[in-house]
Amino acid sequence: MGSLFKETPWVLVCAVLLLSLPAAAQTSTAQTPATASVRPSIRSNRWQEDWSPLADPALRTQPGDSLKYIALNADNSQSYVSLGVNLRERLEYNGVSAFAVGDSRKNTYLLQRLQLHADVHFNKQWQLFVQWEDARAVGKQITTPVDRNPVDLRLAFLAYSNSFAGGTFKARVGRQDFAFDLQRFVSLRDGPNVRQSFDALWADWETGSWRFIGFVSQPVQYQDKTSFDDTSNRHFRFDTLRVERLVFGHDELSAYYSLYMRDNAKYLDAAGRERRQVFDVRFAGGWQAFDWDLEAMGQGGQIGNKDIQAWAVGWRAGYSLAEQAWQPRLGLQFDVASGDRHRNDGTAGTFNPLFPNGYYFSLAGYTGYANLIHVKPSVTLKPLAKLTLLSAIGLQWRQTTADAVYTQPNVPLPRTAGEKGRWTGWYGQVRADYAFNANIAAAVEAVHYAVGDAIARVGGHDSNYLGIEFKYTW
Repeated sequence: MGSLFKETPWVLVCAVLLLSLPAAAQTSTAQTPATASVRPSIRSNRWQEDWSPLADPALRTQPGDSLKYIALNADNSQSYVSLGVNLRERLEYNGVSAFAVGDSRKNTYLLQRLQLHADVHFNKQWQLFVQWEDARAVGKQITTPVDRNPVDLRLAFLAYSNSFAGGTFKARVGRQDFAFDLQRFVSLRDGPNVRQSFDALWADWETGSWRFIGFVSQPVQYQDKTSFDDTSNRHFRFDTLRVERLVFGHDELSAYYSLYMRDNAKYLDAAGRERRQVFDVRFAGGWQAFDWDLEAMGQGGQIGNKDIQAWAVGWRAGYSLAEQAWQPRLGLQFDVASGDRHRNDGTAGTFNPLFPNGYYFSLAGYTGYANLIHVKPSVTLKPLAKLTLLSAIGLQWRQTTADAVYTQPNVPLPRTAGEKGRWTGWYGQVRADYAFNANIAAAVEAVHYAVGDAIARVGGHDSNYLGIEFKYTW
């Protein structure tokens, strides 16, 4: 365990903890109704925060507020600079990575992600947001670009927003991130250590119940050799047109069309230039105690000289007993994604999950969203206002035995393609999330995966995962 502490700036960790302690004490005291109702809150997308209310000195009630609102123009409360920090420390144990098929080792390691940002609001319309990131994987024996990224530029974009003609126009240009819906296929990639960014031009128009979005982008490719070496280029593109509408009150209906273009793509049954056309539709909402989220995606196009015919469907639903003790929610999740049914037939049938969320199934990340059938019942409880407990069982099969079992994000497990047995295995998941205050949160997640015939036939073994996570945001 000693090696876990070598590269970690624990002085910084202690400093932010000390900074947060007065804030915790402050939030425990009574606030006036006016202060409680207008004080800004921290959001997962830090660039969406609005700290202009702190132009009123009476609302600067917590340590560090003088840096959350630095006035640029004394006559304009919308002209200011706001500074912020994100720190995530996650200690992980992974008993057997990749089910012990190929190069895999037991490993205990620390994932650390530190982000610093400056949010500059020139006025109500114009904003410049810059965020730096330092991601470390201390003690991890096998690292990938999603594990480690020395000091680099994560976000840097100029944004414009203006309301006119009964709607609001928004635009952003530069390095940014975006996520759709439950982040099944287009996500911030918050589960792994390095989040996904895009060098992009984004625009949207919101009017009434409608929202129209369009962007062209080059996904950022991460390097872990030196600082400030992340790049994007024309060899990897992701462009999208999307429309959203509120229906039946507050239910959400959306659809989008994307072009996913990548040179030198490699799949088990196809290789070459990938020009994938993506068609996606989603309907999400609720009625009384029920909630649901249904999404379907079809994919066409070409990889080299082969035609793409791939698809996926994801469904989550739940029933909440809000009036009962601990407010239980009974959930059921169903996912299916196509695999390639026939080798060397001129068709590539393996679904590409695009930019998937690293924790959509679980933080263990044992399986990916390709050639998959997944059924997951769950129970969520809230014994305390700040504590959430989750217990779930996931059952998994291959959609076709001709294709492989896939691990995160879209990596075929060696020798599984063509092997007999659809049954991939089952996993049990338990998780606890606790929010100490507005700045500090912690989580513990444990997963046991019991392999089925499809993995056992190639020498795969059961595996256990444990993650202990601490988050600080300011």
